Amino acid sequence: MKKILSLSILSLAVAFSGCKKDSEFLDIPPISIIPTETAFSDPALVISVLGDLYNRMVDFSSLDNGWQSFADFSETFPSENGSYWIVKNTGWGYGNWGLYDYGYVRDLNLFMQRIEASDKLKAEDKKRFAAEGRFLRASFYFEMVKRMGGVPLILEPLQYDYKGDPTYLQRPRAKESEIYDFVIAEAEAIKNDLPTSLEDKSRATKAAALAMESRAALYAASIAKYGATTPSVSLPGGEVGIPASMADAYYQKSLEASMQIINGEAGPLSLYKSLPVLSENFAAIFLDKSSTNTESIFIEDFKAFAGKTHGYTTNDQPYSISDEGGDAGRLNPSLNLVSNFEMLDGTFAPIPATDGSGKAIAYENQEDIFAGRDARLAGTVLLPNGLFKGKRVDIQAGNITAAGQIILGEGDLAEKFIGLDGPVNGREFRTQTGFYVRKWLDPTIGSGRRGRGSDVAFIRYRYAEILLNAAEANFELGQADLAADFMNQVRSRAGITVPLTGADVTFDRIVHERRVELAFEGHILFDYKRWRIAHKIWVGEPTGIVEIKTNLGKALQRSTQPWGLWPYQLADGPDAGKWIYKEVLPSNVTGTNRFLLGNYYSQIPDNVISANPRIIRQPNQ
Repeated sequence: MKKILSLSILSLAVAFSGCKKDSEFLDIPPISIIPTETAFSDPALVISVLGDLYNRMVDFSSLDNGWQSFADFSETFPSENGSYWIVKNTGWGYGNWGLYDYGYVRDLNLFMQRIEASDKLKAEDKKRFAAEGRFLRASFYFEMVKRMGGVPLILEPLQYDYKGDPTYLQRPRAKESEIYDFVIAEAEAIKNDLPTSLEDKSRATKAAALAMESRAALYAASIAKYGATTPSVSLPGGEVGIPASMADAYYQKSLEASMQIINGEAGPLSLYKSLPVLSENFAAIFLDKSSTNTESIFIEDFKAFAGKTHGYTTNDQPYSISDEGGDAGRLNPSLNLVSNFEMLDGTFAPIPATDGSGKAIAYENQEDIFAGRDARLAGTVLLPNGLFKGKRVDIQAGNITAAGQIILGEGDLAEKFIGLDGPVNGREFRTQTGFYVRKWLDPTIGSGRRGRGSDVAFIRYRYAEILLNAAEANFELGQADLAADFMNQVRSRAGITVPLTGADVTFDRIVHERRVELAFEGHILFDYKRWRIAHKIWVGEPTGIVEIKTNLGKALQRSTQPWGLWPYQLADGPDAGKWIYKEVLPSNVTGTNRFLLGNYYSQIPDNVISANPRIIRQPNQ
């Protein structure tokens, strides 16, 4: 019987319109079942298959897999009645964050097998399609290894012969280092078969392959180096854990891949510097899909006209400015995160709610308390009285007398002095920390409606991360002056006026810079895991306000509960009309994040182990 390839995903492929010009992409036969030899003889049909494979890429945090992927690790508070469990839990299960999907791997292997077998495609088309397939497969193995450690490395489509003995299909776990080696080698092998043009960032390019290599090699290097601090987080066969002796070679590979991007060998990439107001410029990085955005390298794109949108803005926009007047406000950044944005002179200081004697400081304007800070703060977090869609967010916890009595109002005046956007303990869809998220929030009219949604793209790789990767690799290789140079490029874009010297670059600085630059981009969990510091930060004990205000910029600052900062307007006295702030732990925060040694690698499902006894269980579980 003739083999056929199901292309029922063609409707989704239309949404993947970045693959071709609109006029070309829509030129696809209106049928759902196409013979394999036909599908792999026409570039337009191959692109439709690729559209499906790209759409199935996995990201830890992304705009289309729910706002909750950003609502954890004490960086935020989840303002939704059905999501308070996130801050009521006492830790994570061993199965959290797992990924073990060989159905997708098989589809990728089949794709590459059929591309290779095709005798109808032009050589240049075959080369690019094959490179894209290999890129997607390497990306997926990278996503698996950073969650699971070593997994079976299967590079051909396996076929069961239905003779009753499946043992020939059972493959053992590869070493963790072997999976990273595979990802790095694939990136090197395909980079020159991919375009350097950055016109279509939703498809693999040379820069995307090198960015993947830069990140993967950095992960492998730090696991090798810092894994020595947690010797029990390893297996004797190397399925989990990488020898410390391999660290420097991985750091060097990461640096070399980063430098090819920085030196322009993969296209004209640079930091985004289009707007004069630095906080606005930083926020715009994540909104600007034009060719002037030279920072984004590889994206998950969305197209409103094709019906491919996401609900991130609908879920997280300020309540009072929401398109539909209600369903909003779920993602509330924490004071823990906000406090760690530096002053513009590069020093660390807590948000000054009180003076040295403990007396509340009165501010003329709500935003004055945040003055003189790293521009990335206001570009990442929507602060009290901040602007969104040309309107001011209305954040006020109440009025307060000079004697300290909080006034909310009674009877017809009930809650008169509370802002439309909160904060109020337990009131969903309003901020309960005093902050809203800004990064990724779409100001386009209608983007916050459920019927439309937003088509802001999710940036998987961007140039600033490459600079920070290069900085970290240089630091670990003993080249602190070079590390400082790369970090200063990122920091000066944020308005930091005092550059770092080589002597200033420490492990604390490396950790801090990634935290504030890459917040809400899906990095924090895997960064803390690869550095083997997650169990030292998420210790399962309550986080007091003293801890939030001290050890700022330190890699091991504990953070197990998300705190808030609530503004009150003074009702009387000499400072009447001015604003004071109180640090508040939202009432629903009753749990504490606790990361166990067994959480460093996600649990392999029991059904997988039952089906394949060659699979070794994870350590500490």
